[in-house]
Amino acid sequence: MKSIRPGILAAALLGVSAWQLPAFAADAPRHVNTSERSEAKQAQALLDRAVARYKEKGDAALAEFSNRGGEFVDGEYYIFVVSAAGKMVASGGSSAMLIGQDVTNLRDAAGKPFMRDLIEAARKQGAGMVDYRWLNKVDGKVEPKTTLFRKVDDKIIAAGYYLPRSSPEEARGMLDQAVAALKRDGDAAFAQFNDPKGRFVVDDLYVFAVGLDDAKFYAHGATPSLVGKESSELRDAQGKPIIQQMINLAKVKGTGEIGYVWRNPVTNKVETKHSVVQKVDKYLVAVGYYTK
Repeated sequence: MKSIRPGILAAALLGVSAWQLPAFAADAPRHVNTSERSEAKQAQALLDRAVARYKEKGDAALAEFSNRGGEFVDGEYYIFVVSAAGKMVASGGSSAMLIGQDVTNLRDAAGKPFMRDLIEAARKQGAGMVDYRWLNKVDGKVEPKTTLFRKVDDKIIAAGYYLPRSSPEEARGMLDQAVAALKRDGDAAFAQFNDPKGRFVVDDLYVFAVGLDDAKFYAHGATPSLVGKESSELRDAQGKPIIQQMINLAKVKGTGEIGYVWRNPVTNKVETKHSVVQKVDKYLVAVGYYTK
C-alpha cells in the first residue's frame, strides 16, 4: 500500500497551510478548564462505546464507525480506527478520505507526525492521547485537537475533541460582568478575577486588571503570578508594548480594543488576540478573545 507523503495533509485539509507565530518567553503549562474536561469526558465515553462494540463484533464494527449518520458520529465527535501497521480502516470524520491508505507518516497542519506518535504509543503502552491540529468539519477550520486512543487486538481505536475557543461576543459579555463586579464589590472583585475555578476564567477567556496610575497588575486570571508586578514595559511576542497602549486607550477614550499576539492558555500556542478594555475608576479592566 502506498504511504501518504508528509506534506499531503495541506491538500487534504482544503488547502490550509501551516502557520507559526513567534515563541513567547513566558510559556506556561496549558490550563485544563472545566469546558475542556467536559469535552474530554464526552470523547472518552464515545471511545469506550466503540471499544465495547469492536470487542463484540470485531471488524464488522468498522462500517458502523464510518457511518456519518450512525451512533458513533455526534457533531465534531467521531471514531477513527488505524491498524497497528498504520493503515486507516475506519473514520466517521474528515479522515474518511484516507480509509485504505497507509497513514503512518501523516502530518498535521503544523507538520507534526502525530499519527506515527499515536501508533508507536499504542504499540508500547496500549492506550494514551496525542495533541495535534486537524480539520473540524463542523466549522470548517483547522483547530487544536486532542485524541484519546486504545489498542484492541491489531486495531487502534480513537476519538478526539477540539479545544474550546470563545467568541468576541462572549469576551465582551465577560467584560461587562467584570466591570459590574468591580463597581459593586470594589477591590474585593480582584479575588474573583484571579480565581482559576471561578466564573471569570472560562475556556480561553479570563479577566485582567491593571492600575492606570501605577501600571501594576491587580488581577490576571490566566497568570495570577503577575499580580503586583509592573506592566508598562510588558511586550507581546512581536515587541508591541501592549499594556501601555491599553492604558493610553483607557485614559483617552475610556474603552476600546487592542490587537496583539499572546499565549492562549487553552491551546498553549501564541495566537492573535484582541482585548476589549474599559476604564473603571483608577483601573483598566480587560478581557481578550483569540483568533486564527
